[in-house]
Amino acid sequence: MFWQLTLFAYLLGSLSFAIVLSRLTGAPDPRASGSGNPGATNMLRLAGKRLAIATLLGDVLKGLLPILLARWLGLSIEEQAWIALAAVIGHLYPLFFCFRGGKGVATAAGALLGLYPPAALLAIGAWLVTIRLTRTSSLAALVALPLCLPLLAWQQPAALGPMALLSCLIVWRHRSNLRDLHAGRERHF
Repeated sequence: MFWQLTLFAYLLGSLSFAIVLSRLTGAPDPRASGSGNPGATNMLRLAGKRLAIATLLGDVLKGLLPILLARWLGLSIEEQAWIALAAVIGHLYPLFFCFRGGKGVATAAGALLGLYPPAALLAIGAWLVTIRLTRTSSLAALVALPLCLPLLAWQQPAALGPMALLSCLIVWRHRSNLRDLHAGRERHF
């Protein structure tokens, strides 16, 4: 059952709500416009709040649903964490969109919400505070996820390995943002 759910999580993660919604509504393809990232932040820039919120909710749900299903089927917290990682990898490298995906923040937040809601709430709170202070979405994402890892490790130590790997992947996907932050040319809201 673990491997079937891992594959399901990857395939679900591979559905890019930003790309699907842009095609359905005639909005610009987020991979070819704005920051080039098919995620909620770029959709906000390109298509407005309504499509950004829909993208955000879709991306969160594709991280959350596989975890809820795994829990319902009685899989261990470690297995759930590996399944969460598969959903995020699907978002980062989607099979259905030539492996050109987003940065995985909303999908990771959904997975965290399923694994341990207080850690997800801490990450969301850190993201909100950072975005309010800096108006920089990438910096908020880079602050939020690593901040919640100690809480997750303390309460759900079996999930730490997959979630640490997930954090590393998200930092890796933000490497151009890190360069832009360092150079002082990162986009702000």
